[in-house]
Amino acid sequence: MTSGTVTTVSSNGTYSFTKPNREGITLLAGLGVEGDVHAGVTVKHRSRVAQDPTQPNLRQVHLIHAELFDEVAGAGFEVAPGDLGENVTTRGIDLLSLPTGTLLHLGAEAVVEVTGLRNPCAQIDGFRHGLLKQVLGRDENGGIVRKAGIMSVVLTGGEVRPGDPIRVELPPEPHRPLERV
Repeated sequence: MTSGTVTTVSSNGTYSFTKPNREGITLLAGLGVEGDVHAGVTVKHRSRVAQDPTQPNLRQVHLIHAELFDEVAGAGFEVAPGDLGENVTTRGIDLLSLPTGTLLHLGAEAVVEVTGLRNPCAQIDGFRHGLLKQVLGRDENGGIVRKAGIMSVVLTGGEVRPGDPIRVELPPEPHRPLERV
C-alpha cells in the first residue's frame, strides 16, 4: 500500500459526466487540474455551488483505483478510465482505506492531500443503469460504503502522466477514516 502507479489521467474544461483521457495533466497548487472545470479555490461541483458557492474546494482532484473497474466488470459493467469523471486512475493502492490527510506523491513533483470519499450520485446510473449499486453499498453493519474513489487537494503542483509512480505518505496517528466530501 505504500506505492502504486498512475494508469490514466483525464480532464475536461466543460461540465460532463465523463472526462477524456490525456497524455498528461498539470496539477496547480491550491487549485486542481489545469483547464479542468472542477479546478478552483472554492467548490465547482454544481450541487455544492448551489448549497454555498464560498465553500472551500476539497474536491480539486478525483482519484479512482483501476481495481474498481475490474470489480464492476465482474458484475457485467464496462467502465473505462475517465468514464466516472475522475482525473487520475491508479493501480496498486487501496485508495478507499487511506486515512484523511494522506499525501500522495504523483510523479516527480506533484503532491495531493486526500480529503475524503467521493459521494456517488444518480448520474452514475445515467451512465450505466444499475452501476450505482455497484459503487454504493452497505457493509455488514448497515453502514454506507462508497467505492467511487477519493477526493484531494493539490499541495504541490506538477505534471502527472500515465506510468508515473505514486508514493503514499501516511499522516501522523491517530488516523481519521475517510468520510464523504
